[in-house]
Amino acid sequence: MSQDMYAGFFGLARRPFTLVPDPEFLFWSAQHRRAFAVLEFGVLSRAPITLITGDVGAGKTTLLHALMGRLTGELRVGMVSNAQGDRGELLQWSMNALGMEIDRNETYVQMFRRLQDMLVADYAAGRRVVLIFDEAQNLSKKGLEELRMLTNINSNKDELLQLILVGQPELREVVLSPDMQQMAQRVAASFHLERLDAEATTQFIGHRLRTAGGTGAEISEAATGLVHEATDGIPRLINQLCDLCMLYAWSDGLKVVDEDVVLRVIEDGVFFGGGTLERKRA
Repeated sequence: MSQDMYAGFFGLARRPFTLVPDPEFLFWSAQHRRAFAVLEFGVLSRAPITLITGDVGAGKTTLLHALMGRLTGELRVGMVSNAQGDRGELLQWSMNALGMEIDRNETYVQMFRRLQDMLVADYAAGRRVVLIFDEAQNLSKKGLEELRMLTNINSNKDELLQLILVGQPELREVVLSPDMQQMAQRVAASFHLERLDAEATTQFIGHRLRTAGGTGAEISEAATGLVHEATDGIPRLINQLCDLCMLYAWSDGLKVVDEDVVLRVIEDGVFFGGGTLERKRA
């Protein structure tokens, strides 16, 4: 069976609601534009640390991929997803992301010195280094403190390494805790992504449908209202529910997803977050 499944039935070039982060499908809501502007500002202004937080599925990783697509060759960029471990392992994650070879026999001091030498060499060549940590809420306070120490590597008055930390809301809470003041003081740019409101949810759905080659009317406006209610405006859940709704409509030969289709998907229990709407209406 084709992975596009129902797409041809609706006249679409591909499924519009897949869960794989895809910058082409990025919906530029007002807050996503602001978040992206903060990311770009952080890079261009040489901010030691840029912090972006938001709920699971808010579109943070997709924003990162969009940012990386715009960065120039004047930057060496490394991205680490879901790093964990002690300080030696965290340093190895960082070095690996920046394209450096790992020598398991090296001591921590030797690894740190080699990283420092690379940063100095890049600085001399006019290249800045940006290290991105996605899912950074999984880092311990000790891990975050180690990353802060990396931003202390400098030449004259210029930082040689910039950090972008992206994670769930608890990351922001940790950074703002009293014993992390030194970390917080290094955060020069930050933004928190809120959930989409009802209007933005409708726009989000229409955008993805049109990007996939549709008209945007394949899901009715009344249906998008139910989708927002059921998902609380979390983009990843919106994608999950809409994908299932279009699957249901296709199997029933319906060209438009209406309220009845959304309710059937939720009542059948195939949408994991479906209990949200049922609880609200109970």
